[in-house]
Amino acid sequence: MKTDLTQATASELLALYRKDKASPVDVLKAILARAQDVNPRINALCLVDADNAMKQARASEKRWRKDEPLGPLDGVPVTVKELIRVAGWPTLMGSKLVDPDQRWDEDAPAVARLRESGAILLGQTTSSEYGHKGVTDSPLHGVTRNPWNTAMTPGGSSGGAAAAVAAGLGPLALGTDGGGSVRLPASFCGIFGLKATYGRVAAWPPSLNGDLANTGPMARTAEDAALMMNVIARPDPRDPWSLPEHDIDYPKKLKGRLRKLRVGLMLKFGDHPLDPEVADIVPAAARHFEELGCHVEEAAPDLGGVDGRKTFGVHWLCFAQHLLKMYPADRHNDFDPSLLVMAREGQKYSSADLVAAMADRRTLSIGWTKFFDKYDLLLCPTLAVPAFETGRGAPMNGEGKPNMQWSPYTAHFNLSRHPAASVPCGLTRAGLPVGLMIVSGHYRDALVLRAAHHFQTAFPQKVPVLPAG
Repeated sequence: MKTDLTQATASELLALYRKDKASPVDVLKAILARAQDVNPRINALCLVDADNAMKQARASEKRWRKDEPLGPLDGVPVTVKELIRVAGWPTLMGSKLVDPDQRWDEDAPAVARLRESGAILLGQTTSSEYGHKGVTDSPLHGVTRNPWNTAMTPGGSSGGAAAAVAAGLGPLALGTDGGGSVRLPASFCGIFGLKATYGRVAAWPPSLNGDLANTGPMARTAEDAALMMNVIARPDPRDPWSLPEHDIDYPKKLKGRLRKLRVGLMLKFGDHPLDPEVADIVPAAARHFEELGCHVEEAAPDLGGVDGRKTFGVHWLCFAQHLLKMYPADRHNDFDPSLLVMAREGQKYSSADLVAAMADRRTLSIGWTKFFDKYDLLLCPTLAVPAFETGRGAPMNGEGKPNMQWSPYTAHFNLSRHPAASVPCGLTRAGLPVGLMIVSGHYRDALVLRAAHHFQTAFPQKVPVLPAG
């Protein structure tokens, strides 16, 4: 049996179950004990459903003793971001305004697929309020911290999910990504996170962020994310934009070669600052892809002069303003102050402004699609900076002012709907993770996973180990 079951990947746990060297009950007990010690220090979990999780673990244990697992994730603990519906758990969106006393009786599509597979639904992970920002703190749950350095943010908005995986509070997590909210905290916390092609993972209820929003897997490895994709990448009648059923076996697709793939490397998406250490670590990771047999060259798309950051901002703020209509005006001061600012800023835009931004979005998407006609993969930083201090919405620049351009990359692929993943690719001198983003053409999610898997296998990265409290 592995000495510390909390550090095992989902793939390793499943191998232990098959060999009867550990049981789902053993694993859940270890994770619950670790959560008692670690979670008060990082605030990754806002709900732990220990009793129901243990019932699920005992049922899974019985199935494994009979060698009759329910599905490919039977007995593997999974956490779920608090923006995603789980039957029996209040989905409070990190907000004081959501009424907890209502019916919570239906699973989101991905949660339903996990439950059908026998996964153990352990608890909810923290988010910023309505997932509106790239750090994780909320009026409802307070500040979430990074397991690598608890003075630093884990990123957001799926920061609790990333922190939980990194800290050994379950090997798998389900997050959401409307502008980078899976990939951003994956980068800051040194784990893997995938935003699949839009529609590949069905979602319900509809996000306030419209078709920018995606539900996606977060794990320590691309291999584990592939296992999750085999379960959750299904259509659902509640999501009219979900893609049709397909016969892709994501774990099997990991075995394909990378040799002779055409890879474009792009360090900057416009005129924005780039941390010097990130600027060194990412090209070094790209050179590793050459060692894996790829042809790597610097490249850039023709986006027709569209400013992706501005285009995304119009979409995001227009969606945010809808929150003001959902709650009475005398409750608006209960919002996170930064969310209230966003929502009010969104009121300044007209329908004509949004239509113009939608036209720019189409131009940007076509530009990226043409880029992927020439290149199999794009490599770029996931973020322009490593993790920064909690209590801030942005890192400070050399002049002591907030650097508001610290996340210029991820939102491009929410706009364009291309699959994109963050994979850990190195550590700064301060011991903070740096993420490499791997992007490919529409529907080539398996290729993104394969590329990340080969990279992680050849160049494995460290994981944080929090000392006992």
